[in-house]
Amino acid sequence: MPFNPKILRFASLPSTNTEAARLAQQGALEGVAVVAKEQTAGRGRLERQWASPAGSGLYFSIILRPRVDLSVWSLIPLLAALAVHDALVESCALKTEIKWPNDILFDDRKLCGILAETIETARGRAVILGIGINLNSAAFPEELREVAISIKDAIGKEIDQEAVLQSLVQALANRYELFQEVDGAAGIIQEWSKLSDYANGKQVSVRSAAETFDGITRGLESDGALRVETEAGEIRIVRAADVTSVRPGDQ
Repeated sequence: MPFNPKILRFASLPSTNTEAARLAQQGALEGVAVVAKEQTAGRGRLERQWASPAGSGLYFSIILRPRVDLSVWSLIPLLAALAVHDALVESCALKTEIKWPNDILFDDRKLCGILAETIETARGRAVILGIGINLNSAAFPEELREVAISIKDAIGKEIDQEAVLQSLVQALANRYELFQEVDGAAGIIQEWSKLSDYANGKQVSVRSAAETFDGITRGLESDGALRVETEAGEIRIVRAADVTSVRPGDQ
């Protein structure tokens, strides 16, 4: 069955992910998507707050009910990053960088955040996939200007939110359908590795709640985890941590 998202629009919500989860638990079908002009309690990875003022960003969440083995559901954030990359090229000719696992960067600053949450519903397990894209610099506070960027900052002009949304929905549908084909998971790994220079040979610092270490990236595991080779030659598998680029001389 073709994947045809249905968009529900709101002026304001605490969180599009929270609303999509509520709808999923009430029985909403796969492909129901929630878009809000603002979020009053937006959130990102690792329980971080996501600034979401009105008219400054694209705040989008969608219900997914993947028909693939649970072991590869962890690739959905990477799939989403590929879709955002595709959508920005299509809608505003903006080529971006994908940082592991799913941040979208431009000029080493964050343009888009992605959050995937798994929930249980009466129809079975589902994924709520949230995507937040900065459309202009009002999307984030002044103190984040060195680490965050917007589409307007990147291309020098305002971009139509609807154009970005429609490109995103189409790109997400395309990537999601490919993901569910035979060898679709391997295809996501291959495409992500092709488009992200974080995949191989990137000097990074890895910081988790338990430790911090530096190393060089050595590809992805089949579930999307990042392989990092330490100075001692040990391959560490990173599944949940902050991974940042280390420039020569920073260490």
